[in-house]
Amino acid sequence: MSERSFGLQAPPSLDVPGKKRYAMVIDLRRCIGCMACVLADKAEFEVPLGVWRTWVQNEEYGTYPNVRRQFLSRLCNHCDDPPCVKACPVEATYKHEEGFVLQRYERCIGCRACMAACPYNARHILPAKRGNPNLPTKVVDKCTFCFHRVSQGLVPACAQTCIGRVRIFGDINDPNSEVRKLVDTHPTVVLKPEKGTKPQIYYILANRSGLEPVKVFKNLNVQQKEDLKDHQEHFENYVGR
Repeated sequence: MSERSFGLQAPPSLDVPGKKRYAMVIDLRRCIGCMACVLADKAEFEVPLGVWRTWVQNEEYGTYPNVRRQFLSRLCNHCDDPPCVKACPVEATYKHEEGFVLQRYERCIGCRACMAACPYNARHILPAKRGNPNLPTKVVDKCTFCFHRVSQGLVPACAQTCIGRVRIFGDINDPNSEVRKLVDTHPTVVLKPEKGTKPQIYYILANRSGLEPVKVFKNLNVQQKEDLKDHQEHFENYVGR
């Protein structure tokens, strides 16, 4: 399978100034598709049914009897140049100085402009009713790199739970951190670098042999375009009231 079947290409330069800049390496050689990361995130944030802060795409490739499956863990890319921040009309989403892209729920008006701007389809709208009345509703949500945990010296719930150590999190500006060492010593790729967002999710590919891309991810890309079109129409209807 080629890198482009996942939409993965070589990453941009790492040389961005700052005291700390958190990033994640996802080692696809280790991923078995157990979904423990997804469940950990669901439990940590009481994520409603039907939406995800993190998810795992999978595909089968090859022909019988030599059929294999490969997985791609997905989440917000915490871009260095996030288009969602520029798109938000009320500054409900912002870039933290240590690399996190975060939400101010109290400011969000649910217009979905950020959802339409995100090239990774990494945002969702929360339902009007939730089991816990103290949780936000009818606003946009996304992965936060578990900012509340990292602030206490912990790693994100998905990385903590992963039994195969697929997700490695840390300060990419620290040359001695595991995440920086992995990026420095392994060929890594990122999602959609042509968008100029400078993603901070770096992938180590499971297979670099250049196998023919399969249709499933082309179909997912079509679905993503439909989703983005829906978000854009919602925003236009909102501002046109």
